[in-house]
Amino acid sequence: MNTSLIQFVLLLLLGALYLPVIFFAVQRRDDGQGISIWLVAFYALLAMVLTVAETIWRNGETSKNSAIVFQEFQIYISLTLITILMLVLQTFLKRQTWWIWVGLWAFWMLGLALILTNTFNLPDTLWANGSLTLQRARLAPAWSILGWLIFSISLIIAIANANKDAQQQLFRNRMNYWWPTIFLLFVNDVLLFSNVVIAGQPIRLLVAVLMAYVVGTHHVPDLKQIIRRVLIYIFIAVAIVGFYVAGFLLLQAVFKNINPVFAGALVALLLTMIFSPLLGLVSRTVNNWTKGDQYDASRTIHQYSESISNILDMDRLASIAVGIILEAMQIERGFLFLVDSERQADGHKIYRLRSARSPEERQMIAVELDENGTIASYLVREQRPLLQYDVDLLPAYRSASPFERDWFSQLRAEVYIPIFAKKQWIGLLAFGPKLSGNRYTKEDLVTLSSHASQTAVALENARLVDNLMRLNNELRTARHALEKNNRDLERIDQAKSDFISIASHELRTPLTVIKGYSEMLIEDSSLDPNFKFMMEKIHDGTIRLHEVMDSMFDIAQIDARSLKPHIQPVELGHLLQEICIEQADFIKERKQSLLIELPNLPHVKSDPNLLQKLFHHIIRNAIKFTPNDGKITITGHSVPAIIDLPNGAVEIIISDTGVGVDPNFREIIFTKFYQPGELGKHSTSKTRFKGGGAGLGLALAKGIVEAHGGRIYVESPGYDEINFPGSHFHVILPLSKEEDGEEQKISKPMNFVV
Repeated sequence: MNTSLIQFVLLLLLGALYLPVIFFAVQRRDDGQGISIWLVAFYALLAMVLTVAETIWRNGETSKNSAIVFQEFQIYISLTLITILMLVLQTFLKRQTWWIWVGLWAFWMLGLALILTNTFNLPDTLWANGSLTLQRARLAPAWSILGWLIFSISLIIAIANANKDAQQQLFRNRMNYWWPTIFLLFVNDVLLFSNVVIAGQPIRLLVAVLMAYVVGTHHVPDLKQIIRRVLIYIFIAVAIVGFYVAGFLLLQAVFKNINPVFAGALVALLLTMIFSPLLGLVSRTVNNWTKGDQYDASRTIHQYSESISNILDMDRLASIAVGIILEAMQIERGFLFLVDSERQADGHKIYRLRSARSPEERQMIAVELDENGTIASYLVREQRPLLQYDVDLLPAYRSASPFERDWFSQLRAEVYIPIFAKKQWIGLLAFGPKLSGNRYTKEDLVTLSSHASQTAVALENARLVDNLMRLNNELRTARHALEKNNRDLERIDQAKSDFISIASHELRTPLTVIKGYSEMLIEDSSLDPNFKFMMEKIHDGTIRLHEVMDSMFDIAQIDARSLKPHIQPVELGHLLQEICIEQADFIKERKQSLLIELPNLPHVKSDPNLLQKLFHHIIRNAIKFTPNDGKITITGHSVPAIIDLPNGAVEIIISDTGVGVDPNFREIIFTKFYQPGELGKHSTSKTRFKGGGAGLGLALAKGIVEAHGGRIYVESPGYDEINFPGSHFHVILPLSKEEDGEEQKISKPMNFVV
């Protein structure tokens, strides 16, 4: 009775041990293996129910027949459990063919149901041959075992293919944990099929634990490393025991009366002396045998630092830096990427990754990573290595754009090491699998991170040099383009000057002829009044065209630097008054007012004809760009002597209340053929508001002022067709030094209103 109670308690405890497995699976349901981890929980739950049922059955009255029935029931459940295991594997591998196995299980269960219910009325003895007999009662277990065998073989093939197709060593290492899981399952079920009854099926609990661990744990320990350490421990233990026994026996054989304690102490002392070399020898032997990685991390880092410290060429740095790491750590491939950050208009930062490769190598497509993306945010925030294994499997990286995931996948790399300088992400090292087939350990990642830190300084220096060279090339290209544009502009400007010169010369003669004959016809008293009216209009047009030709001729002289003023004393007040009287009709037509307020001003030695043209164009410009009811004011004052004006000067200011001048166009308005506004709205009217002309007036004014050694410029708050800020044109004409005995003439103040 006590034995039965102990067995009952142990079986209940064994069933309760499934609960931590179920809880573990439920907690890991959001770690990227949702369906497979729920299937693991269902497997553990079904095994727990089976264990509890066996506990209840064993606690009751049992007979031989009931034991046979319960064992057959265990066989039927084994088929279901291995089916669940197959479904766990299929969903773990993200295969879409899991429904095939569900259908196969349903087919097998249907066959089992038909056999158990004897739907086909089969006889009790199906087949007999001498000593061999097949009873109908054994058909159902045989059918279940056959299905189990099919699922077992398929499971082994699926694991082998998945292990072979795995590109990431970390995933291949994770797949290796399925082998002990399958092995334990086979041991448990083969014992069950062989009528070796183990109460509670404890091996099935180990299967559930291993399966939950491999499915629910993303980073599992390196199975090869565990086996390697176990082998080293076993070999070193055997070597120590063998050395101790051999040494002890040798001492007793040589020294027959030696104290055993002394002999043991002497052997232990010798073991202490040889333990470290022996451990190193065994470790190297096992590593060579199991293809373990062997390199000196500190020596590799020191060699790496010495090799790249003085390299300033980006392509050479990438080649040497990556090459040293590949050779030292026996890595298949590696890349160095430069990271350029750029702030977008909406405030987002974009990281652009471009490969650092020589021009003769195959260039890789650059990728742009958003700072809010999962990959870029991890690298910038954590500043730690990123594994391709994590990008492929962790749910956190599923939100990455398909282009980013495809770009990283096409690299066929396993680890990415960010490079930072002054807290700025400037580069990325990417490395493929190891030649040995081993995974990257924590020590490997620490070593690669140290390499990245060593690379940061050299990469920053190389980036500065590379940026400087690219900037120089861009400046050189821009300079060549600018020189070409300047030459083109010079040719265009020369063509304009040539056109003006030729046109002014070629048109002046026919215009003079037209003007002369039209005047003769107008003076003819016998001419019909209608014809006379038409001739007057032709004469007005000729005068207008003649003025344009005169301006073009003057511009041509200015361009050719052949404009020579005929110097004589000029009273500016009287000159301006005459010009304003000429413009009186236009001013009245526009309902404008013009005021001249001039103080006592010295006479200016200049060409009166040229000055008349100068102020004519400026005042005409003020009339055109001032609205109706506007005001034009002409003021002036004397300018004291300065370095540029050793004899002083006279400054005339023509102010208006017009549309003003854009600050960006204050110099452009004095160029030839400049037209404000749209050319489609151009008008040749002399009085129309904003009506354009030939675009030569202000250019001619500037040329005349500069021919006299003066300056002309405009001041205006800006261009505004609503508020009319106005403009102020300043004309500065220098005074000449008076000869001995010659007195400077001063004009009287003038106040004149039009």
